[in-house]
Amino acid sequence: MPTYQYLDIAKMIDHSLLNPTFSVEQLEAGIQLAIAYDVGSVCILPYYHKRCVELLAGTTVAPSSTVGFPHGGHHMKSKLFEAELLIEEGCLELDMVTNISATLSGNWKLVESEIAAIVRIAHDAKRRVKVIFENCYLNTEQKIRLCKICCDAGADWVKTSTGYGTGGATMEDLQLMLDNVTAPVQVKAAGGIRDCDSLLKVWEMGITRVGSSRTVEMLGEVRNRLGLPAISPIASAPAPSSY
Repeated sequence: MPTYQYLDIAKMIDHSLLNPTFSVEQLEAGIQLAIAYDVGSVCILPYYHKRCVELLAGTTVAPSSTVGFPHGGHHMKSKLFEAELLIEEGCLELDMVTNISATLSGNWKLVESEIAAIVRIAHDAKRRVKVIFENCYLNTEQKIRLCKICCDAGADWVKTSTGYGTGGATMEDLQLMLDNVTAPVQVKAAGGIRDCDSLLKVWEMGITRVGSSRTVEMLGEVRNRLGLPAISPIASAPAPSSY
């Protein structure tokens, strides 16, 4: 018998709406889908985040968006401005990309100060932060160092990937990150978790969030295994012309 309830798994999902080619109609439909499946959050393109906040009002799905996405090489002041603007619009969770170039160059002072500053801005506003490493470009020592930096800064999650690098989450990286963070810091998988079995496996490992665009396939199968009714497709609400 399953040892989980539907919401145990559904609330792991950050439904990803970050594809730069998505139309407004696709973004609207994606938000409605996330509401229907009652996921953890919708992580959406920043320009459409304000509309996402409006549509998620009154639901248990959190609005989230990105800072310094997808390459992390933005000027630190730009990242801070992005974070402040998203918070002003009602963002509850910020997914920020570390400065990958600085990490690879060993400029840990810049990496530490940037993460700490964004975490501080978010926590002062009672928001949460996921720090994206982009593990496909990093060695083991760099991943462990980033875990420590994030723990010292008080980040809420460390996250494997943007989904736009050369690779996504691996079981080895997820275990490495779990082994090198201390509570209350959690671990998020992004990229590479594409089916129900993989989703349940990482849940059993202790992963608390998974970034995914395959919400229907994965959570549909979770519902099927639990004997719950399938969720009918829901048409998107008309999008206002100002977005």
